[in-house]
Parts: sequence; structure tokens; C-alpha cells
Amino acid sequence: MSAQLRSEVPASRPAAEASDARLLTEAVTRLRRALRASIRTDYPWETLPMAQVELLQVLGEHSPARISDLAARQRLAPSTVSGLIGQMITAGLVAREVDPADRRASVVTLTDAGRDQLAAWTTAHERRMDAALATLDETERAALSGALPALFRLAENLGEPLDDE
Repeated sequence: MSAQLRSEVPASRPAAEASDARLLTEAVTRLRRALRASIRTDYPWETLPMAQVELLQVLGEHSPARISDLAARQRLAPSTVSGLIGQMITAGLVAREVDPADRRASVVTLTDAGRDQLAAWTTAHERRMDAALATLDETERAALSGALPALFRLAENLGEPLDDE
């Protein structure tokens, strides 16, 4: 980590003692918490739990999908995903249909209401994030932009099992 970046580490963490892994974990945790809190404050209509939002996002990219596929993508138990999907069906966000490839199985698809909710959620988050990014200087924004490909690769790598597992 650069000396400049280490000098910007919050006072709660002595820079010399903090590892990159610890700092990245703390930064991601703070970002998620801040984004979740700010979206509820700035957009009080947004009441979906994050687990449901994340399923909507996956379905927005991979629809229709089987519950087992959604569970694998989200690294959740199929019973957990099934319960979330049940709630989302009740809310009118998704629909369960017969899988045309295997009539014994079912798939989940976004409804129009689900697509609308996902679009509203995405727009609200992008506005909030754009406003926060605008408070950073050009160098900080460039650093974040440059780090995005590595962050996506890191997320993919975190999804892979460790060699000792």
C-alpha cells in the first residue's frame, strides 16, 4: 500500500499495523453499511432487504433461473433462497414458472414490477454513489476507477475455494 494511502487510514487503525487485507475488509464493510444506511434515509420508499435486492440483480442478468442456480451464485442454502423467492412472489417481484427444459423443475423470472423495482433501486444507488464520488478529488476518483477491474477479479477469486478446503 502506498505511503500516501496508509497516511489516510482512519486513526482507529495504526497504519503500520494494518494489513491490506484488513483495510480492504474494513473499507468494504464501511461502504456497504454507509450505502445501506444512506439509501434508507435518502429513499425511504426502499424497503427491500439486501438479500432480495441481490437476487433481483442476479435475475436481472440471468433470468429465468432455477433456485439451485440462484443459491449457488449467491452462495446461500437453497432453502434460504426458496424462502426469499417465496416472499418476492408474494410481493409480486418474481414469478415461478415450469422450466421448459425440464417440466419437473421450476424457474424464477422477474415480473414487470420486479424489473421496475430493480431499476428504481439501481437508479437511486447510482445517484447516491455519484454524489459521494463528486466529493472526492480527481486523483481519488481516478484511483477508484483504476481499481475497479482488480476489485471485480478479487470478488471472483473470493468465490473460489481455497486450496486447503
